[in-house]
Amino acid sequence: MTESVVLALGQQAVMVMLMVSGPMLVASLIVGLVISIFQAVTQINEMTLTFIPKMLAMLAAGALAGGWMLNTIVTYTQGLFMHLPDFVR
Repeated sequence: MTESVVLALGQQAVMVMLMVSGPMLVASLIVGLVISIFQAVTQINEMTLTFIPKMLAMLAAGALAGGWMLNTIVTYTQGLFMHLPDFVR
C-alpha cells in the first residue's frame, strides 16, 4: 500500500464524514442563527434558549436524511471491504 493510496483513503473518509454530518450541522446552524437574531431583536440574553430548538432541528434533520446518511456510510464501508485485498498487497 503506497502513500497515495493511504492519502486517497483518508480523503474519502473525510469527505464521507463531512457529507454525513452536513445535514445536521446545517440545520443546527440555521436554527442557531434564527434564535440569535430573535434574541438580538428582543434583547433576551438566555443561553439555554437555543439548546432545545437546536436539538429538535438536529433530530428532524437526522430523521429526514437518515436513510441517505446510512446508505452513504454503508456504500463507503462496502467499498473498503471489497478493495481490502488490494490494500493489503
